[in-house]
Amino acid sequence: MPRQTRIANDPALYDRLAGEWWRPRGVFAVLHWLAAARGALVPAPERPGAVLVDLGCGAGLLAPHVEGYVHVGVDVSRESLALARKHGVMAVRADVAAVPLPDECADVVVAGEILEHVPDLAAVVAEACRLLRPGGLLVVDTLAATALCRFLAIGVAERIPRIATRGVHDPALLVDRRELVRECRRHGVALTLRGIMPHLGDAALWLARRREAVRMAPVPTTAVLFQAWGVKGARPEAGPGR
Repeated sequence: MPRQTRIANDPALYDRLAGEWWRPRGVFAVLHWLAAARGALVPAPERPGAVLVDLGCGAGLLAPHVEGYVHVGVDVSRESLALARKHGVMAVRADVAAVPLPDECADVVVAGEILEHVPDLAAVVAEACRLLRPGGLLVVDTLAATALCRFLAIGVAERIPRIATRGVHDPALLVDRRELVRECRRHGVALTLRGIMPHLGDAALWLARRREAVRMAPVPTTAVLFQAWGVKGARPEAGPGR
């Protein structure tokens, strides 16, 4: 039998593995941990009807962490969006570089684990900032375009079951941090960056089935996995949270 070829960064992967999305110990387990860390950067809504646009929402893993918002999820995966709807997400099937929503419609725009999958970073950043109202919050987490990240996040993590699916990332699309900061600034959002990684103690307990989830812990480098946030029209601050 011929060996099956894996296509790096194949969007069809998410439809094929749709049944794994909401399994806490499935192949997308790490995305659950990241969704919780991402949600911790989003403050409670300041007004009724506040809108959060979730770019690359997948199956809506962010939903339990951003209650109170009108949660609009944008993704290209039909199967993932069908699951997101079941968790209260208003699903929009679209490319994150061309979202069919009006200018300045969102109080919060989130781009979690999506920027390292897009071929045109500048276009997606421009779209995220277009959707954000003045004073609104942009929240990002993604993988850095460094040799260390390519080794750890692709060379190592994609070979460990339940950590990362083989072929999910294309190393050519990892995010240049300077370009990300520059493009956000171009559209009025000054970013603050912070490196994160899974808490090692939690991870050990999770692997031993003595813990159901793993917290993300801050680290002194943004060279692998990092969060970024900024307010449209404001200078970088210590960071929002709850």
